[in-house]
Amino acid sequence: MANLKEIRNRITSIGSTMQITSAMKMVSAAKLKKAQDAITAMRPYSSKLTELLQSLSATLESDAGGAYSNQKEVSKVLIVVITSNRGLCGGFNSYVVKETLKTIEQNYNNCTVDLLTIGKKGHGILSKTYNVIENNNDIFDDLTFDNVAVIAEKLMSLFVDGSYDKIEVVYNRFKNAATQIPTVEQFLPIKPVEGENVNANLDYIFEPSKEEIVLELIPKSLKTQLYKSIRDSFAAEHGARMTAMHKATDNATDLRDDLLLTYNKARQAAITNEILEIVGGAEALNN
Repeated sequence: MANLKEIRNRITSIGSTMQITSAMKMVSAAKLKKAQDAITAMRPYSSKLTELLQSLSATLESDAGGAYSNQKEVSKVLIVVITSNRGLCGGFNSYVVKETLKTIEQNYNNCTVDLLTIGKKGHGILSKTYNVIENNNDIFDDLTFDNVAVIAEKLMSLFVDGSYDKIEVVYNRFKNAATQIPTVEQFLPIKPVEGENVNANLDYIFEPSKEEIVLELIPKSLKTQLYKSIRDSFAAEHGARMTAMHKATDNATDLRDDLLLTYNKARQAAITNEILEIVGGAEALNN
């Protein structure tokens, strides 16, 4: 009977786990809907703004785009790593960490690399190996454009004053609830447009001048780009957590069913043994 008690305790424990994972799945599903709507609405605006800025910058003199488009010889690099504050989201955070390490190893072996982390999970792992100049964990508590703009302004300042020659952002881009794509984007300097679209805007009349428009658009575009990346990661996190909790609930259900079957078999065997003992005792008395 001790064996039956152990199995019964395990069934109860797994049932409690199923309730927790199922509740977390529903919470993430609700948050995912809101985050998905936000990033879906923002992507076209962000892409078009970046495209417009690159096209305008390409038609100007090399120094007209200001300090943000200054292409330097890369010796000092800052990588912005966007992860989550919480776990239980599958391989979401490990994908970003692996992509960061891969980027450093392949592209910046001979450079000085520092990190700026957004999210506790990435900071906890990467701070053991690399210098983290700043960690922003509270941004997800109130994810607004104004709060992200503060971080973007700091990054722009670090690039302009020469602290870093290049700044990149590593994050998970949201595709759907089951798929997150580790992405590396160059934040600064602004990448020049290439190909046939270099002179695409020459037929337009600009008021005020193109130079003034570019200088006005650059800070706004960079803030929007960072905000979009964090929003992407936020939606991807809830998608990954919802998928992970769904799988955990399914696995717990399968394990509970297996244990129930084992419990019933053991219980039937115990009952059969008791019946055999009673019959055997009765036969012995009759003899």
